[in-house]
Amino acid sequence: MTTQFEQTYLEAEADIRNSNYHEAFHKYESILYEEPGYAPAHNSMGWIFRTQFDNYEKAETHFQAAIQADPLYPHPYFHYAGLLIDLERFDELKKLLEKCLKVTTIDKSWVYYRYALIAEIDGNYKEAAKQYNTAILNCINNDKIKDYQADIERCKIKEDIVVETATPISQETKTV
Repeated sequence: MTTQFEQTYLEAEADIRNSNYHEAFHKYESILYEEPGYAPAHNSMGWIFRTQFDNYEKAETHFQAAIQADPLYPHPYFHYAGLLIDLERFDELKKLLEKCLKVTTIDKSWVYYRYALIAEIDGNYKEAAKQYNTAILNCINNDKIKDYQADIERCKIKEDIVVETATPISQETKTV
């Protein structure tokens, strides 16, 4: 049997699916008033603050509260990682990913995919491909494996472009 706040949470999630963010927001607020440690409501509030208001500070507060309230609830880790990517806070993201590797409810291929993204964004394409391969080894979803293989191909293309466009220093000094 579901509790009243669980029922309200499900209604709020339906509101989100119907783009009724205002209604959902108020329902999440009422849940947190009654049950301040309810991780799903914190996670959803964080999602609203991030995606609807671009209020990263409040979003982060709610994601962290959700993780603290229920460390095995995986969703706030996913959303918090997205926020850290948005804000280019990669060192913090790496620390979060290290923590995620220890959370039993989190798909490890997702974690290695995020490590790969960090490396790719940093222009370290060989490391990115290595991390995408690790994601594949930890994945049991054929569609995701195909996506990771495409990511590896993209990194190879980028690496080739870097090699092709690199001008040796000795060449540059000769033309000056």
